[in-house]
This record gives sequence, C-alpha cells and structure tokens, in this order.
Amino acid sequence: MADLVTLSSLAVGTSAVLREFPKQGVAFLRLREMGLLPGTSVTLVRTAPLGDPIEIKVRGYNLTLRKSEADHVMVEPAAGTATK
Repeated sequence: MADLVTLSSLAVGTSAVLREFPKQGVAFLRLREMGLLPGTSVTLVRTAPLGDPIEIKVRGYNLTLRKSEADHVMVEPAAGTATK
C-alpha cells in the first residue's frame, strides 16, 4: 500500500482512492452521504485561487469541499501521480 496523504494535498488533476475517513462529526456524516466512502476513486479537479475550497470529481459528479474538511480525508494517490 502506498503512503496515505490528505485529500487537500493532492495536485490538480491527480486521482486517488479514499482510504481513511473520520467516523464522527456532522460534516463527515454529510460527506459520507454524498458518496465519499473508503474505496471510492476521486480526482482533484481544481482549487480556488487562495486554495479554499477545492473541487473533486467523485462517482460521476463534481463536489466542492472546504479545505478544512479535505484535511481529514486520507487518500492513496494513484500510481505515478504526485502531491503538491
């Protein structure tokens, strides 16, 4: 298994697989309900000019997250991709 990084640390255009997700909190319940579950593939589409929020593609749709939420989601980058 590759090293895990935070979702917010991915470079634009990078794909990854979600591996770890906090199990508590209202914001995290909302994220799980929107399809962010362990094993799900995500791609970082873009970030706002100041880095917050970020936009990811997950399960065929684009989802915007606060950087503070993405900081707690651990992903495994696809082979051959880089983080920022």
